[in-house]
Amino acid sequence: MTASTGSRKPIGVGIVGLSADGGWGSRGHVPALRAVEGYELRGLAASSARSAERAAQRYGVAAAYSDVSDLAHDENIDLVVIAVRVPRHRELILPVLEAGKAVLSEWPLATGLAEAEELALLAQRYGVRTAVGLQSRSAPAVRYLRDLIADGYVGEVLSTTLLGSGGGWGPAVGSGGAYTVDRSNGATLMTIPFGHTLDALTMCLSSFTELSATTATRRPTVRVSDTGESIPMTAEDQIAVSGRLASGAVASLHYRGGSSRATNLHWEINGTDGDLVISGNTGHLQFGQFEISGARGNDQQLSPLPVPSRYQEVDGVDGPAGVVAHAYAQLREDLHTGSSTVPGFRHAVEHHRLLDRIVRSAETGTRQ
Repeated sequence: MTASTGSRKPIGVGIVGLSADGGWGSRGHVPALRAVEGYELRGLAASSARSAERAAQRYGVAAAYSDVSDLAHDENIDLVVIAVRVPRHRELILPVLEAGKAVLSEWPLATGLAEAEELALLAQRYGVRTAVGLQSRSAPAVRYLRDLIADGYVGEVLSTTLLGSGGGWGPAVGSGGAYTVDRSNGATLMTIPFGHTLDALTMCLSSFTELSATTATRRPTVRVSDTGESIPMTAEDQIAVSGRLASGAVASLHYRGGSSRATNLHWEINGTDGDLVISGNTGHLQFGQFEISGARGNDQQLSPLPVPSRYQEVDGVDGPAGVVAHAYAQLREDLHTGSSTVPGFRHAVEHHRLLDRIVRSAETGTRQ
C-alpha cells in the first residue's frame, strides 16, 4: 500500500507525450500515477490540438495543450513529465525549466553527454527540481539486493558478472521502434537496457574507477517487421565491458541485441562469504521482472530470496508500470520533504558520462 499523504496538497501532473493511440505514457505512467496516492493527472501536451483533445478524452484529463509552454504555465500543474522519444527531450524540457516547474524526464535524459550537461546546468540556474526515469533503482527487488550486499550477505564483494539481452536490436524491429537502431537518436541498446541495468549495478555495488570496452554492430541491416523494409542499424548490438569498481571488485558485463534461447539475464555477485544471483527473461532490469537467489556460509546450493513486503510500497499495478509507480512514490516524498531519493539531472549527467567513457574506450581501444 502507498503511504498516507495525510493533508498534503495533491501534486498536479502534466504529461508530455500521452497519446490516445497508446505508448509508454499510457502503459507506464498513467497506471503508475493512478496507483500512487497524492498525485492528480491534470493536463497533457501533444503534437497537435486534435491529438491533445483525443488523449484528454481517453484519459479523462481536464487540460489539453499543443504547446508545452502552455502546459508548464498552467497554475494547476506542479510536475511536468516528459515521456517522448529522446531526440525531442531537450526542446520540450527547456520551456518547463523556464517556467520554473518541477520536471521528470524519461531516461536517457538526452541524446548525448553535452546535451545532458546543458540541461542540468539550466535546471540549476532556474532552481528547478528535476527527476530522471532511472526507475530500476526504485524497484523493490533492486533495493533489497542493495541492502543484502550492504548488510554483508556475501561478505566483501570480490567480483560481479552480468550477461543480458536487449530484446530489441535483433534481426527485426517494428516501425514504431525503428528510430532506436539509429545511434544518433540516443535510444539504443547502450543507453536503454544496458544503461538502466548499469545504473542499478553501480547503485548496488559502486561505480567504475577504470574500464575497458569492446562494442560492435554485428547486424548492420535489420528488417522492419510490419513493412518488410530493410534499414541500416548504426547502434551497437554487442557491448562488452570489464574493469574495476571503486570497491575494488572486478566487473564484467556483456549485453547483446535480440533475445537468447538460453539466457537473457544472469547477474552474479560473488563475495568472500557468499553469492547472489539475479535471473530473468529480459535484460531490461528496469522492468523489475527478475528473481534473486543466494547462498552463503555452509550453503551448498542457491535458495530463493523473496523480496520482503516492507519493500513493496505500492499495490495494484504490476510489471514495468509497477516499478514506475515505486519511483513516483519516492518522488512524491522528495517533492514534499526535499529529500533526493529519485535521481535528478545531475545524476543523469554522471550516468551519461559513464556511458561516454565506455563508448570512448570502445572507439579508441584504450582503458578509461
